[in-house]
Amino acid sequence: MTYTVLDPRFEACTVAGGTAERLWTGGQWVEGPAWFDDGYLLWSDIPNDRMLRWDAAGVTTYRQPSAKANGNTVDREGRLITCEGNGRQITRTEADGQITVLTDRFQGSRYNAPNDVVVKSDGSIWFTDPRYGDGEPELAGCHVYRLDPVTGHVRQMTSDMVMPNGLAFSPDESELFVVDTGSTHQPDGPNHVRRFQVGPGSWLTGGEVFAENAAKAFDGIRFDSEGRLWCGAGDGVHCYAMDGTLIGQITLPERAANLTFGPKGWLFITATTSLYRVPVNARKP
Repeated sequence: MTYTVLDPRFEACTVAGGTAERLWTGGQWVEGPAWFDDGYLLWSDIPNDRMLRWDAAGVTTYRQPSAKANGNTVDREGRLITCEGNGRQITRTEADGQITVLTDRFQGSRYNAPNDVVVKSDGSIWFTDPRYGDGEPELAGCHVYRLDPVTGHVRQMTSDMVMPNGLAFSPDESELFVVDTGSTHQPDGPNHVRRFQVGPGSWLTGGEVFAENAAKAFDGIRFDSEGRLWCGAGDGVHCYAMDGTLIGQITLPERAANLTFGPKGWLFITATTSLYRVPVNARKP
């Protein structure tokens, strides 16, 4: 069964007869799906050092090598924003295909391995920087950062996370949710979603735990327009109401890393070796 309803509120998210469809397989560890309104999806196959593209005609290689690209998103002007693990930087692909490095250092030190990225409505680019890449660390810790696209100024936004990973703004952008996957590096480390309030000047306060994952398998997260949080997990996708209740799940045969909403209620999911598409009654904000 594709859907598991754990709370009546999840019923509204399901589609009668809907099933998970595997669109492609053949990766080693896939992440970072990003939907473009021109009608295609891009995602990363990290160990194979490539980015792939899916559209109605099928799957093609978009970029190889990719500097071990990980998380991807689309900015307000329809351009690709990418976290490059090997490059240890955030890049933007321009309309003509040229790649612009937006930031590769914080206060003179190289990033660890930028992992996931989102763009706020003001154009600011927010990204996480855990230690999942190659190379010796130059920064003292792993944090969330905010990049001003006009000035290029980068600001450190958190200071108490072990391995910040997936991140997403609530639909009204008053809150930022961040996954901490510190359990991958510490036996008793966290694997939970934290909830921050976004205040004046975009400074963050709060940071309480919103949701825990007993299997220690949270990864990427995305909100829908109704304020439900969809999380990649070990057995598929978990959906949470804003009060922190796990209301439903989408079961997959592989661990789900990241996800994104496409058109017509499609939820695209990168899960270990494969790309899946599942119909849901939910839309992106």
